[in-house]
Amino acid sequence: MSTVHETAALLPDPDELRLHLRALAVLDAALGDDPAFCCYTFDAAWGPGEEAALMDNGSGDDFSVLFTPDGVLIRGFDHESQMSPYGSDDEEVWPGVIDDVPAALRPILDEPAFREEGSDVPRVTACLWRETGDTAWRTGSGICFPPGSEDPDGSGHLFHLLTDRSPEAVQAYLEDYYERPVPLEAVRHVLAGHALTPAISAALDPAALSDDALLRRIAAHPEVSSYLACHGEFDLARTDPIESIALPNGLMAEPVAGCNAGGTHYLCGPAFPGHPRPVLYTDSEGQAALIADSLADALTLAITLPSWPDALAGFRPPVLGSDYLEDHPDHPAVRDRLLAALGLPPVGDQEVLMRLLTTAARTVPDGFLPYVPGEEDCSFQPMLEPPGGPSPSTPEPR
Repeated sequence: MSTVHETAALLPDPDELRLHLRALAVLDAALGDDPAFCCYTFDAAWGPGEEAALMDNGSGDDFSVLFTPDGVLIRGFDHESQMSPYGSDDEEVWPGVIDDVPAALRPILDEPAFREEGSDVPRVTACLWRETGDTAWRTGSGICFPPGSEDPDGSGHLFHLLTDRSPEAVQAYLEDYYERPVPLEAVRHVLAGHALTPAISAALDPAALSDDALLRRIAAHPEVSSYLACHGEFDLARTDPIESIALPNGLMAEPVAGCNAGGTHYLCGPAFPGHPRPVLYTDSEGQAALIADSLADALTLAITLPSWPDALAGFRPPVLGSDYLEDHPDHPAVRDRLLAALGLPPVGDQEVLMRLLTTAARTVPDGFLPYVPGEEDCSFQPMLEPPGGPSPSTPEPR
């Protein structure tokens, strides 16, 4: 028989468990085209000083792992378990399951997120906890499990990736859920705590960073779309440029987003599966720059370095972005959360900056400096200041 007692003996310490749950969420997000269908998610800002790892298999089973200053509480719910509170007329938690939960962690079970709508009863058939400073996982001591089941409280299947944390077990689960091969080395890479690189992302799901997949993720994630429209100046609702443009290299330019100042982002070239399209930006003052080799890179730029136009005007760290960080000190946490929601690998500020400058330098030689057909003196000017150009101390940074 598999119960919370066996689970408690197989769980790692809280720090290792946190890293493993974060890795599961990263893998799930990297493989799934739609965040709404990810089983494993991780919320690093669940509450003040609190983080939450959540699992929902979409079939009525779920669990939550809440990391708090007082300790960690694991709540699992198996909808088919005889121990479900909703399997009896009195709708009460099975005796002993939560009776011994410490007072400091007990309020977690009262959160509305862990109850059926209109019910005062927690969704729980299995519960474990570990207070800060404790050396072992605890469970209810007086649980009398119903006979006739090898997994009476659901802990065996709910927590199987927490008790067997091997790359092989995780790979088998992912291949079963997504019904496609998942490379073991990519799983090993993420479970080891390494950053999700573009190469690993492509190995996990070649279509994950396609334009269509990214646009679907933005539409499905209100925080991402709101940030991009406001702070990232990448508003998908603004696809009506001030004027039509053409490119000297003959590639088509498709408006994909706009900004509050009247600028427009374009995807350049034909849309072929597996072939990213470069992103061109034109502002309302007649300037333009090639800013990214793909929509994925453009979104990474907008999220990681929202003051990127100032970089093209000559600003560099620490001045670059200093005003934005002063007004938004939580930007690093927001950045990491949004990149994860889009399945984009985290990238350092300096790498993003150098990628932008290298790409923008190709605007003119590669034929991406647009013009307005049918007008004289109709070419845009490059946004990137050439070496030895105007001093960056004159304009005010964004």
